[in-house]
Amino acid sequence: MTALALARKWRPRDFSTLVGQEHVVKALTHALDQQRLHHAWLFTGTRGVGKTTISRILAKALNCTGADGQGQMTSEPCGKCPACTEIDAGRFVDYIEMDAASNRGVDDMAQLLEKAMYAPSSARFKVYMIDEVHMLTGHAFNAMLKTLEEPPPHVKFILATTDPQKIPVTVLSRCLQFNLKQMPIPSIVEHLQKVLESEQITFELGALRILAKAAQGSMRDALSLTDQAIAYSAGPVTEATVRAMLGTLDETYLIRVLDALQAKNGTELVSVADEMAVRSLSFSLALQDLASLLQKIALAQTVPAAVLDDWPEANEVRRLASLFGKEEVQLYYQIAITSRPDLSLAPDEQTGFTMALLRMLAFKPGDGSGSPKSAGPAKSAPSGIAAAKAAAGLGGAGASTVAKSQVVTPAPTKVQASMNPTSPVMAKPASPTSIGTDQPDWQAWMKALPIRGMVQQLAFQTELQAWDDAGASAKATVIVGMPQLATTDGVNRLQEALSAHIGKQVKIVMEAGKATQSIAAVEAKVKQEKQEDAETSIANDDFVKTIQAELGATVVPGSIRPIQ
Repeated sequence: MTALALARKWRPRDFSTLVGQEHVVKALTHALDQQRLHHAWLFTGTRGVGKTTISRILAKALNCTGADGQGQMTSEPCGKCPACTEIDAGRFVDYIEMDAASNRGVDDMAQLLEKAMYAPSSARFKVYMIDEVHMLTGHAFNAMLKTLEEPPPHVKFILATTDPQKIPVTVLSRCLQFNLKQMPIPSIVEHLQKVLESEQITFELGALRILAKAAQGSMRDALSLTDQAIAYSAGPVTEATVRAMLGTLDETYLIRVLDALQAKNGTELVSVADEMAVRSLSFSLALQDLASLLQKIALAQTVPAAVLDDWPEANEVRRLASLFGKEEVQLYYQIAITSRPDLSLAPDEQTGFTMALLRMLAFKPGDGSGSPKSAGPAKSAPSGIAAAKAAAGLGGAGASTVAKSQVVTPAPTKVQASMNPTSPVMAKPASPTSIGTDQPDWQAWMKALPIRGMVQQLAFQTELQAWDDAGASAKATVIVGMPQLATTDGVNRLQEALSAHIGKQVKIVMEAGKATQSIAAVEAKVKQEKQEDAETSIANDDFVKTIQAELGATVVPGSIRPIQ
């Protein structure tokens, strides 16, 4: 004879044995005890959290007659009367379970509602349980609205769904809604422990924790996985056999990964990935578990009391929390969770996992200055002018790239702007002839700066007139075509960005004038030239001339656009 699955054999028969849904049990038992019953209930929640189970218990509570056949509605069904035993066996004629996924049309609903008008055969109430109710069509929902709002006195409706967002609000407003929670891991472990003890099966507590975690909040999934573990182990349910069955990762691998990261040991990281590949472990689950472990380490660093002693890895979490900086843990966590979706794009999962570990080894938390936080004192770098001269052969963007790559000095403190916000333009403009041939490529610098918005617009309106390099600092005299952009805050932010870019403090002096060589002016001139070329090309086109002459056609002013 085939053994009954644990999920069916250990389905709760009354409210007292229901696990993890105390808020629902409390509301329903109070309603039953006080005889204040609604006519429709809606149970929502993910798979395997007890929606159908609660529906059956509620149906028994409504129709229980007691062991002597004289009982009334109760929050504690006897489990012995015909109603209780037949509902448990699935053959009670007045308890109808309907699967809305396969009976979703308006005709199916009309047939159900027609039968609802008749009195129950032998029970106190006729109970209709509609599972996955969100699968009903719009017409089916509309057909049931009136009956759902004012059903016959002998009819009760129980609706269940995993997706309440798809249920019309007109249906929701006619029901008492209960949201069933996912099962917490400790509750699942405790229940599995009772089940296996009753089944007289030896187990390890660590194995139950792994099964509970794999169930992801579903008690039914946990019991099904336990069934699978019993068959797989053919004996005691041990942590090793469960890990082998599920392909889950031993915590020791993750500890080795973090120790190798702390020791900057790339060889050990690759070795761990190779060992995991030999055991055919899931690299996706490995990144998931690594992110979970890093979260616990971050928790230990911020809230040490939150680390529970009953965690199997509690001592290792505390040790690792003292080895890593908070910023490093946050960076490693971010790399772990962002690398997981990329595994499907990698040549194979092992390659993707190895690259994620090497990425953790290569990157360091930054301090916002563009240089690694752990890089220590910056080596002497060439001045901005020297870097620009070295890159002169590359020109434009190339020069700015080289200059930026050679300068690693952190950003200086905020430089005082040389302008008055009420009078942003100095009286005496600089001589246009003060620029020498050895001066920096100002336009290339402005394009390379990490600025946006109004500050970028200000930068694009400037043209360098004089550059005075004093070694440790520099002074730039520029003219700006739109002086209204040259606010104190804008000039300060431009100074800070340029100082960080070239590695020395720069003072910018703004003067009003016509900036003919600014980025904006050059781009405007190029745009105008393209527009004029396009209009000339259209005007000289033979076909256009022909239709103008023969048909009297005209070119709509402003309709010509150059090809980008």
